[in-house]
Amino acid sequence: MDKEAILRMKTRVINIEEYTKILTTISNGFVYRINGTDKKFRPNSKVKLALMLESNLGIRIGDVLSLTKKSFRSNGNNIVLDIIEEKTGKNRTFSVPKEIYLVVKEYALDNGTGDDKLIELTERAVQKQLKIVCDHLGLENVSTHSFRKFYANEIFNSNGQNIELVRTLLQHSTIAVTQKYIGVSSAEIEEAISKHIHIV
Repeated sequence: MDKEAILRMKTRVINIEEYTKILTTISNGFVYRINGTDKKFRPNSKVKLALMLESNLGIRIGDVLSLTKKSFRSNGNNIVLDIIEEKTGKNRTFSVPKEIYLVVKEYALDNGTGDDKLIELTERAVQKQLKIVCDHLGLENVSTHSFRKFYANEIFNSNGQNIELVRTLLQHSTIAVTQKYIGVSSAEIEEAISKHIHIV
């Protein structure tokens, strides 16, 4: 098993409070201590945008870091995102909430990205910065993948626990994969089924 697969197995879902705390800390910066020396974590809009997009679009961090301004296009009254998933090679086109697009547009203007990648970072760099923040906040087993899991969990809970919807949005091959992803065990499913009895 490769290092990335092991990291995904250990990675947990974050909740809304942790999500907010992480992004706010990245945005504000802080001072931390390492090997007896004070270090300064400077506010980092690149890392913040990368994690925010992963959590709001549900795409993998590698796909987030491949985005350009041209990845987003107008389709009538909607903004859509066109990507080819790095992991699966599948083409995906889906609507992007206007609020998210406005954040991307403002970031691109502020940072003069032109037609280049929106976020000039590697996955490793994002992960390294996130680890510093999570260590500072005392959060364990959080990686960039926690933000995609956050998206899945939020969609699952806010849409009547519709696991098929989550499976489709994440482009998983089976519901079993999605169950593992959001931490729904077979025992929980069996318990839910056993409690849902309506005989007339």
